[in-house]
Amino acid sequence: MSPLVETVLFVFGLVALGYLAGLSGYLKAEVGDALSQFAVGVALPILLFRTMVNADFQGAAPWTLWATYFVAAAVAWTAGHIVTTRVFGRDPQAGVVGGVATAFSNLLLLGIPFMLGVFGQQGVDILSLIISVHLPTMLAASIVLFEVFGGRANGPADPLQVARDFLRRLYTNPLIIGILAGLFWRFAGLPMPGLLGRLIDALGGIAGPLALFGMGLGLRKFGISGNVRPAMLLSGLKLMLMPAVALAMAWLLGLPPLSAKVAVAAAALPSGVNSYLIATQLGTGQALASNQMTIATACAVVTTAFWLAVAQLAFD
Repeated sequence: MSPLVETVLFVFGLVALGYLAGLSGYLKAEVGDALSQFAVGVALPILLFRTMVNADFQGAAPWTLWATYFVAAAVAWTAGHIVTTRVFGRDPQAGVVGGVATAFSNLLLLGIPFMLGVFGQQGVDILSLIISVHLPTMLAASIVLFEVFGGRANGPADPLQVARDFLRRLYTNPLIIGILAGLFWRFAGLPMPGLLGRLIDALGGIAGPLALFGMGLGLRKFGISGNVRPAMLLSGLKLMLMPAVALAMAWLLGLPPLSAKVAVAAAALPSGVNSYLIATQLGTGQALASNQMTIATACAVVTTAFWLAVAQLAFD
């Protein structure tokens, strides 16, 4: 078994173990919620803090890296919205859900441990450059589209209220806090006390496995219920169209090999829970988002390995 395939199976194997623990009744769904909350609220922010303090970003070409990833995300979002509204005849609110589900990669619970396993700490360093922009960009797009398509019943959206809501969500997000705190520590040139370093390493070290296992338990809770055909088509767009566009952009823009591989791998990751949360806010498309997330995660075992192999051939 090649190291690449073994790493992919290891990462998705932890997700599968969490799913089986929930399916068998060995652990309750609430345990998955608690694990995910701890991962997102504590372990992953600390891992991002450590990454920002210690990372070497030289040669990462952030502007071309961001252009590569977000062009792919924009194409996927547009395709998902069009398919949801035009092909399946759903309303524009459901189109927002379809767009988010097709473009919002699971860069945190799945992406960070995945990059760490495949590319090592350098891969996480590059992924952190995407995450630092990904969260505010996708959050802003989601809030704006939520107001455009979901707020019409209550009249026109107040731009100042939309801006305040965006900033509140952004600067209370523990992941953003971890990134900003790490950058502050780095640029201030502060020393890292031994005890604090050990605590950070201990919590950062468990972030990946904990996040993957908790994600698996969460998938058991969401499950599949109706809207299978659109969910399968959106999953195909997420897992095949988005990484294909990222691969083409990385080649056109001349990204360094490792940055190109990370961008393609990030685009190839399945959707996370954000699409389901947005669907819940809009009051439509919950089953679509839940199904798409579950189906895409299951299929990503094969498709992610495929895109990693293609990226290795294209950029070695």
